[in-house]
Amino acid sequence: MSYMIPKVMLNVIIIDTNVLVSALRSRRGASHVLLTSIGTGLFQHAVSTTLVLEYEDVLLRDRSNSGLSIIDIQVVIDYVTGTALRQPIQYRWRPYLKDAGDDHLLELAVAAGAETIVTYNQKDFAGVEKGFSIQILNAFEFLKVKGVLS
Repeated sequence: MSYMIPKVMLNVIIIDTNVLVSALRSRRGASHVLLTSIGTGLFQHAVSTTLVLEYEDVLLRDRSNSGLSIIDIQVVIDYVTGTALRQPIQYRWRPYLKDAGDDHLLELAVAAGAETIVTYNQKDFAGVEKGFSIQILNAFEFLKVKGVLS
């Protein structure tokens, strides 16, 4: 007799670049906990080509603040992208957000069916929760909702 084990769909999230920057600058905060939770089954994160290029650009420019080498940063980016759902973007919602530089995150969230965008720029995503039913949470709030932090 064989049994079908149902696949459990993990909550899909989008991790904004500012969360990765924060995670690499300090091992004490919620951002670092979120980064080290990638691949544990707590959530599934999604990336697009645009987001990966932004990760690389910003993290390499900020490396003096993180104390990491170029190789260290590339390892982090490779892990984050290698464990992610890679989502192509077929359509655009631009312009929608207060900061046009964040529109690609909304497009990715919609395309990937994400429930949450994890960011420290929550005010720039005003109206997204109502318009698209996507939560906008910072790393601490997200981990609290998931029961990781209290």
